[in-house]
Amino acid sequence: MNNIEIKARAKINLALDVCRRLENGYHEVKMIMQMVDIYDELRYQKRSDSQITLKVDSQDDLGDITNNLIYKAAKLMQDTYGIECGVDIYLNKNIPVAAGMAGGSTDAAATMLAINELFELGISKEELMEKSVKLGADVPYCIMGGTALAEGIGERLTPLPSPPQASLLVVKPPIMVPTKWVYETLRANELEHHPDVDGMIKALQDKDLTGITSRMENVMETVTEREYPIISEIKTMMKSKGALNSIMSGSGPSIFGVFDSQKQAMDACDFVKSRLENKNIRAQIFVTDFFN
Repeated sequence: MNNIEIKARAKINLALDVCRRLENGYHEVKMIMQMVDIYDELRYQKRSDSQITLKVDSQDDLGDITNNLIYKAAKLMQDTYGIECGVDIYLNKNIPVAAGMAGGSTDAAATMLAINELFELGISKEELMEKSVKLGADVPYCIMGGTALAEGIGERLTPLPSPPQASLLVVKPPIMVPTKWVYETLRANELEHHPDVDGMIKALQDKDLTGITSRMENVMETVTEREYPIISEIKTMMKSKGALNSIMSGSGPSIFGVFDSQKQAMDACDFVKSRLENKNIRAQIFVTDFFN
C-alpha cells in the first residue's frame, strides 16, 4: 500500500462539566463526547525519503508546518515506531477552525490511524490512544470515536451507547474564542450548578432522545455568552424553530441544535442563515447527524 484516504470527523459535547481547577493549572472535566458527520478529508502517500510534507486544499497559510498537529502526529509515529519513510499529506479542510469541534485533534488522530495502516504497523487503537495524549487531550477520543464519557483532563474515556437517530444544525459564527481565556475566566471551583452527566448516560442507555437533550448543558457558556451575545441569540433562534435543545460545543463558539427530523433542521438552517445575513454575519452552517 502506497497511499490511503481517510475522513477525520468532528466532535460535539452533549454535556460539558468542569469539576475543578487542578493545582497544575489543568482542569478536571466530565463530559460526553459525540462524533458528527462533518469531516476533513486527508490523503497520505509514502515517500522514498524521510520527509513529511503537508498541503491544504485552500488558500490558508499553514505557516511553519512543524507547529501543525497533523505534522506532529506523523512525526510522533515516525519517531515512536522507527518508520524510515516519509509521507506526503494533503488536507481538504471542512471542519471549522478554532470552533470547539476538535478539528485539529481529529486530523491528528486520523494521521496516526492512517500511518498505522499505510505502513502496516499493526498497532492497536488502545496503544495509539495512549501515545496520542501528548498531542492533546481530545486526540485519544478522536482515535476512539463514537460516543464516550471523558474524565480527568479529557483523556480517561469510557465508551457509551450511541444516541438515537436525530438531525443536527451546527452554526459557527465568525468569532474566535480562545480556549485558554475561557478556562482562565471560568471560576470552576465556584460553580453552583453542574450538568446532569450521569442522568444523560442513563438516557443514552435507554435510547431516550428527550432525556438526552433535556440534559444538554455546557458550563463554559457561563463565560462565553457574557462576552459574545451572538451565541445565546443563535441558541434562541434554533429553539424557536423546533430544536429539542441547543448548546455550545467545547469552548466555542460553535452552537448545535438537535431536531427530531431533517426537515426541521433544514427549515431551522434557512431561518438562522437568513437572520444572521440580515445582521451581516456570515457564519459556517451545517445540517448533519450523529456518527457512530
